[in-house]
Formats: sequence, structure tokens, C-alpha cells
Amino acid sequence: MTEAGVLDEALRLVGLADAARVPLRLLGGIAVAVRVPSWRVRADRPGRDMDFATDRGSRRAVTEFLEGQGYVADRRYNVANGHKQLYFVDPANARPVDVLIDRMEMCHTFDFSGDLACRGATLPLADLLLSKLQVVRINRKDILDVLILLAEFPLADGPLDDAIDVARITKHTSADWGWWRTATGNLAAIQAFAEHDLAPGDLDVGRPNRFDPSLQAAELLRRIDAAPKSMGWKVRARVGERVPWYDEPEEEAHDQGPARRLRGGGDRDMTE
Repeated sequence: MTEAGVLDEALRLVGLADAARVPLRLLGGIAVAVRVPSWRVRADRPGRDMDFATDRGSRRAVTEFLEGQGYVADRRYNVANGHKQLYFVDPANARPVDVLIDRMEMCHTFDFSGDLACRGATLPLADLLLSKLQVVRINRKDILDVLILLAEFPLADGPLDDAIDVARITKHTSADWGWWRTATGNLAAIQAFAEHDLAPGDLDVGRPNRFDPSLQAAELLRRIDAAPKSMGWKVRARVGERVPWYDEPEEEAHDQGPARRLRGGGDRDMTE
């Protein structure tokens, strides 16, 4: 199945889930492609998986829905891990489908359970950014995903459908020093990449980008730094990098195939 076919299938599933009142939203690289459908770099990437988000109370409904659409559940894995994640396979395309429950737990954790009622097929833009900024060993693919979102959507001080809610991001970076350390380090690296390593066509959407992504990254970094910090943040800041501030990636095995990376950076992870 081509990348366009994967996008069509992902949107079909979300549309049918909405009609059935089953909360299901896209995240990861597929969500970025849905948000910026004219982005040619993403369109050229081979599609390999679909990542969804739902809530704890909808696990059974999601399982019944996806199985009704022909997807095969890894029942052993889902029984053991269904409190946080469900795993399915599209047998026709040998394509994995991950469904996160309530939160993303990777290098850092954020709860998206309150965002599933948002308009559109994906989690809010701030959540998509958080899913990338939490990766400690961020790679070029993740950097480009962040840059295209910064190049196409404005920063905002509240929840808007087509803007990045900065308060949603600072909620985490102002309460948790580890979140702040990883996010700000990534934004500095992303800004440097935009200024020195961005290749022609990397952010090609068939027209000029709406915003300068380097300036947007710098402004987001400034707002994160300027936001008031919690007492817990200040106490943890005194320890600094002497103690690890993030979780290490983990590997999980599935009945349908070999072990897959579910957390952290890498060629196949939940941020793809």
C-alpha cells in the first residue's frame, strides 16, 4: 500500500470510528501527514504503520471496531498491556497498528485523554509536537516533522484547531525539569538544523511556507523558558544532569512478528 493509501485508510478508520462514537485519533507521522497533506517529503516516505490514540474506557469498543474492519489483534499482548497500549496487524499489508491508551509513555509521558474530543482526525497540534519533542535521541525524520508543523501553523496561547497551543506544551515543561531539558535541547538542535542543515525541498508544500520555522522554534523556546516553573521543577533543576531525566526505550515482542521498538527514538517507534 502506498503512503497515500495509508493516509486514506487511516482517515477512513477515524471517520467510521467517529460515526460509531468510538474515540480514535491519529498521532505520529501519519498525523503530521494528515495535518500537512501537501508536504512532499512526507508523501515520499514509505508508509509502514498507523498510530492511534484512544481512552481507557474505549478499549473494548476500539478492539471490536478494528477487528470488524479486518484488523487482527495480538490478544496475548493486548491482555498484558491493554491498560496502556493495544496492538493490531493489517494482514493484507503486514502493517502494524498501535493504539495508545490515555497517554504516551516514551522518553517522557504526557496525557492526551482530554484531547480526544478535538475536531479533525488527529490529536491537537501541540500533542503532535510533544510526541516529537520528548524524544531524547531525536533523528532527522522527527526534526523535519517538527519543522513542518512550525512552518505551517502559528503559535497560540490557547486551544485552537489550526494553531499550536503553547500553554499545552509549557504545562509539561514548567512542571517537570526533565521534560524541559529534553524539549529545550531538541528545540535548540532543531533551530540549528533549520539554519544550517535544511536541504532544498525538505519543507516543500508546493508554495512558500507560512512561517519561518527557525524563528518559530526560537519563539517557542523563548516561551518555554519564560513560563513560570513549579517548585518541583526548581528542586529537580538543582540536581540537573547528574541523574537521568528520561526513560530509556523499551522493546516488546508480538505474536505476529519480531520485537518492535515502542518507545524512544529509532527507525521504528511511536513517533514515526
